[in-house]
Amino acid sequence: MSTERSEDLNHLWWLVLAGLSGGVIYLLSPILTPFLLAAVIAYICNPAVSRMAERNIPRTAGAIMIMLLLMGVFCALILIMVPLFEEEIRRVVNKMPGYLDILKNQVIPWLEQKFKISLEPDMNLLKQAVSEHWQSAGGVAAKVLPSITSGGMAIVEFFINLLLVPVVLFYLLRDWDTLIKLVDEMIPRYWHHQVTQLARETDRILAEFLRGQLAVIMLMSICYISGLWAVGLEFALPIGLVAGVLVFVPYLGMIVGLTLATAAVLMQFQDWGAVIPVWIVFAVGQMLEGMLITPWLVGDRIGLHPVVVIFALMAFGQLFGFFGILLALPVSAVLLVWLRHIHQRYLGSNLYNL
Repeated sequence: MSTERSEDLNHLWWLVLAGLSGGVIYLLSPILTPFLLAAVIAYICNPAVSRMAERNIPRTAGAIMIMLLLMGVFCALILIMVPLFEEEIRRVVNKMPGYLDILKNQVIPWLEQKFKISLEPDMNLLKQAVSEHWQSAGGVAAKVLPSITSGGMAIVEFFINLLLVPVVLFYLLRDWDTLIKLVDEMIPRYWHHQVTQLARETDRILAEFLRGQLAVIMLMSICYISGLWAVGLEFALPIGLVAGVLVFVPYLGMIVGLTLATAAVLMQFQDWGAVIPVWIVFAVGQMLEGMLITPWLVGDRIGLHPVVVIFALMAFGQLFGFFGILLALPVSAVLLVWLRHIHQRYLGSNLYNL
């Protein structure tokens, strides 16, 4: 009888701990974003720092080297991508008068005929405004933004969080082993075996997901950019990059990329026949991702149901904003591991067998 009470008390403590953890996360959710992002980056980069430590390189020096490497990669991407996107934006602006002509001569007449409505905008005035004043948009925005208090505060908060990430990342990389040891010492010995087992499984799932998903994003970006460039789409780079980066959300990358590519190819060629090669590119990309690349690099061991994916994205987005969306799937994968463990414990408990 005492053993049964001990097990029931153990389960009760687990429930209390889970409830307290959830309450703390909810209360601190407005400030957790930079810490969570830094923790994810530190988790990915920690093996490299640990290998340096094994070769007698202090963790402080290793953390600085890894951060310098990350900053170098980030700056290189900025230097490469900004001119390319600037060129794409310039091309869009230069073609805007032609797009407005298409809107006036083809789209509006079709809408009027289809829906029996009358649309007579002053296209000449709109075309002139776009051609003459697009360069001054930045100056107008600079005058308007300071008057919007909430928008200004949001921007300040974003940059504060952005500056906080490297600071937290450095200390996490430097003290990772110490922090893990401290957490290990705080675990009651009665729970130590099962918590250690759960931590190992969580580490395996996270490693498989995070590092594999980064590789999937890179490969799918290359696939989409190359495919759209091969079929002659002018804006292959930005559309392919958006579709590749959004691939971490199931089907979102394909849907957004296909929509943007379809609109771009219709504007460029003004022919529905030109849409078919673009659709083929995304169909082939989706098959490669679902049947080859993702199973190969990420694996099917996470097993998140589509409804769970949608709920996780909405919930984490509500709690942590944009970075919450980025963290939704890996954190959900970890929670799934814990829920499976709790489910197994529950099936073997006296409460289930009453």
